Amino acid sequence: MKKLIIFVLFLSFSFISFAQESESFQMPSITLKDMDGNTINTSELKNDGKPLIISFWATWCKPCVNELSTIAENYSDWQDETGVKLIAISIDNSRTSNNVKPFVNGKSWDYEVLLDVNGDFKRAMNVNTVPHTFLFDGNMKLLNQHTSYAPGDEIKLYEKVKSAAVSSK
Repeated sequence: MKKLIIFVLFLSFSFISFAQESESFQMPSITLKDMDGNTINTSELKNDGKPLIISFWATWCKPCVNELSTIAENYSDWQDETGVKLIAISIDNSRTSNNVKPFVNGKSWDYEVLLDVNGDFKRAMNVNTVPHTFLFDGNMKLLNQHTSYAPGDEIKLYEKVKSAAVSSK
C-alpha cells in the first residue's frame, strides 16, 4: 500500500510538472524556409488565437504520410469548424528536400509546409522520431503532443482540437 501511495504521488507531481511546462512553453526562434524559399522564424508561428498543429514529418516516413494524408481528407472541415491551422515541418535533409514540394503538390495537401533541412527546429522541439505532432491552443499553450501514427489517431487529435477551439473563445 505504501508503494502505491508513493507511486500515485509521483504521478501527481509529474503531471503538475508537465502542466507547468506546458503553460510556460516558449516557441524556439529558428529560421526555416517555406517551399518557395521564403524565410520564416518559428517564434512567429501563430494562428490568430485559434488552435495550431505543428507536425514534423518526412517524405520517406510512411506513418507521417499516412497521418497527414488522413488529416487532409477532413482538414477543410476542421478549419471551418475550429479555425485550426496545421503547419507541416519537413525534416528531409539537403539530399531529399528538393522532393518535398513535388511530393506535397502530388498529395494536394493544403498545409503550410516548412523545411527544417538542418534539423535545428526538430532539435529545439526535442523531436526524436517522426511523425511527431504538437497541438497548441490559441494562446500558444502546448496542449498535447504525440509520436507515431495509427489509424484513428486523427480522430483523437480532432477531439482535442475542438476542445482547444472552445477554450480559446
